[in-house]
Amino acid sequence: MAFVRGKSRSAARNRRHTRLRKKIVGTATKPRLVVTRSSRHLFVQVVDDAIGHTVASASTMEPDFRSSKDDKTAKAKKIGGLIAERAKKAGVASVVFDRGGNRYAGRVAAVAESARESGLEL
Repeated sequence: MAFVRGKSRSAARNRRHTRLRKKIVGTATKPRLVVTRSSRHLFVQVVDDAIGHTVASASTMEPDFRSSKDDKTAKAKKIGGLIAERAKKAGVASVVFDRGGNRYAGRVAAVAESARESGLEL
């Protein structure tokens, strides 16, 4: 799916994410776990959409991940555990998973599975 009718992959991903966001809404009791993926990095946030506030966040841009020599999927697993820990510290026990228009595979799935294993209810 490189180019469909002259449209880019990022535009297609944005359309998918918009379609998902019609159904997925984060509340104060059950915020949204957002995964944003680039070719090199991964950004994860727990967002309360009612007030538009980020409750917790983690990314591979943090210094301890920047110096790590692990592959991207291994870093994604660590990010999932870290976001679960930070969310629990902020008082969040369960979240709604927002894959950001990306396919639920690879790094996106690794974040979700690691967060579940660390005690966060998805």
